[in-house]
Order: sequence, then C-alpha cells, then structure tokens
Amino acid sequence: MGKLTYGMNVSVDGYIADANGDLGWSVPDDELHQYWNDRTRDIALSLYGRKLYELMSAHWPSAGQAPGVPPVEAEYARLWLAMPKVVFSRTLESVHWNSRLERGDVVEVARRLKAETDGLMEVGGATLAAPLVRAGLVDEFQVLVTPAATGGGTPFFPSLGKWLRLELVENRTFSSGAVLLRYEPVRG
Repeated sequence: MGKLTYGMNVSVDGYIADANGDLGWSVPDDELHQYWNDRTRDIALSLYGRKLYELMSAHWPSAGQAPGVPPVEAEYARLWLAMPKVVFSRTLESVHWNSRLERGDVVEVARRLKAETDGLMEVGGATLAAPLVRAGLVDEFQVLVTPAATGGGTPFFPSLGKWLRLELVENRTFSSGAVLLRYEPVRG
C-alpha cells in the first residue's frame, strides 16, 4: 500500500501562494532545491490538479536544457519528467511527460491508487490536497516553512470539520532559515 504525502513550501503565516497566486517568495535556494530533488527521487506516483500540472509542465520539460541552468534545477527537471503522474482534470484533453489523465472523484481514485501503489505517493497543490486531507488519506505532511509572510493567500491546510492532531516525526533547519516540519496524523 502506498504512503500518501503532502508537502509544500509554506509562508510563516501558513500560505502556499500569496493573494495573487504568486509563489515567487518561496523560490528555493540550492540547498532547499536539493531537498525537494531528493524527495522527488523517492516518489512512486504524484497526484496533480490541473493548475499545478499546467504550471509545472510549462516550465520543467525544457528547464533542464536552458543555458546556464544550475545543476540542481537540471536534475529536478529530469526527475520531474521521469516521475509517474496522475493529473485530475475535467477540462484538459491530454497530458504528457509520464502523466495520465483522471476524471474520477479524487478521494475514490486516491484510495484506489494507494491500494495499488507500492512506495511513496505525493499530492501536489492545496486545492487537490484539501479533499484528501479531509478524508484522512494523507499519511504525512511536509511543511517547509519559508522565512516570508504573505499576509494572505492560499492556505496549506484546508478548513476542517474537526481538529487534525499531528505527531512531529522530523524537524530540520536549513541555512536559509527555512524549517522542515514533518508530521504524521495521530490515528484513532
């Protein structure tokens, strides 16, 4: 059975994007980028919503060949292209780069994929993660707190009908001042 993780760069006030949808404040330095590369290398299957897939697929397929691209970014481009992806969308006609399109209910499909997948899975993006968090399908949260405050925007955690108790399983501080907090839900 797969282990479903949800992780993103998060502002100190809890947002993954500012009120205008801008992620520029969260661009990682080489050390943080290497963390995400190492994590991506271990992913057996990644779940994407349309918006994040379009953002990623507009950049990463050609990023590795750009003149002067830092090695850590070229490595991520290769990893992203090779990583199996399931893209949830009712509007996209096709997807590329080791991706397949899924139009079914995200909670039902994620349950099935967890049962069929050996290894780590990830859900990308707060919108797609929200129903999976509410359904209790996320097995680990990786909150990479970035030293910036946005004052509003898209929250990492969705509104919840009840408290979600978490157990800290790892914390790590990066030279940039970013802090990784890995949590597992307390079950039962």
